[in-house]
Amino acid sequence: MTETTQSLRTKIDRANDLQSVVRTMKALAASNIGQYEKSVSALSDYYHTVELGLGLCFRKIALMPAPAEEKGQKNARLIGAVVFGSDQGLVGQFNDIITDYAVKELKVLTGKVQVWAVGERVYSRLVDGDLQPIGLYNVPNSVKAITPLIAQILVENEKLRSQDEDAELHLYYNRHKTRVTYEPVSQRLLPLDETWRDDLIKLSWPTKNLLPEVMGDITETLRALIREYLFVSLFRACAESLASENSSRLAAMQRADKNIDELLNNLRGEFYRVRQSGIDEELFEVVSGFEALSRSHSSESR
Repeated sequence: MTETTQSLRTKIDRANDLQSVVRTMKALAASNIGQYEKSVSALSDYYHTVELGLGLCFRKIALMPAPAEEKGQKNARLIGAVVFGSDQGLVGQFNDIITDYAVKELKVLTGKVQVWAVGERVYSRLVDGDLQPIGLYNVPNSVKAITPLIAQILVENEKLRSQDEDAELHLYYNRHKTRVTYEPVSQRLLPLDETWRDDLIKLSWPTKNLLPEVMGDITETLRALIREYLFVSLFRACAESLASENSSRLAAMQRADKNIDELLNNLRGEFYRVRQSGIDEELFEVVSGFEALSRSHSSESR
């Protein structure tokens, strides 16, 4: 089918409209990345404060007599896993990458695995990977919406630990690397890692004063600090995942913008070719008409 200047002009206008939408989405994705990056950065000081408090508690507990170990064989440990994905499209391989990583990691763990999915798309991919999630949560659409999600996850974790106080809690999410890149990572929050506890004990106190004393019941204080540790870790994982989601979307929009530019260049070239061809035809008709009139006048003058 031969293109006309009108049909080409319509295609060019539509491509321009689509490019305007793509560039708006690029700007939104870039803005969201900055928002989530700032939220992660803002947690750093608070997280360090929680680490110092945990270090003091672990230091005091290390000086206390070790409790007697319980005898008897225990049942298989319960394992809770939270997989952060997305609810929206235009994110490339974002959900496939984290799902494949989580499925591979969870299948080598020994114990009864219970999975909570954050995002409908990652939920469906986990089902396809033979991991049936027991819970589905909506992906937060802003920094303020992260806290209610974390509260829900912590409630589910408490239910899990009421069944098994030694239950594990694992996080799987895409960690933001650069403006348009990310990588899948995992983190075991519970039970607390021995090496991590030793590192906290060795943390130097930020002032030259004597180390502060833990007031009241050491166990209650430790539980409160662990709750804060869990909250900050979950919040950071969620914010990192959201930043990575927008990084993936930004990369997809950049590719789309480039493709639309190439399409527009081709359409404009075709438009100018067709228009020039039409102009050439009109000029040819004018010249042909002029020559015909000239021959007619010559015949009459004879």
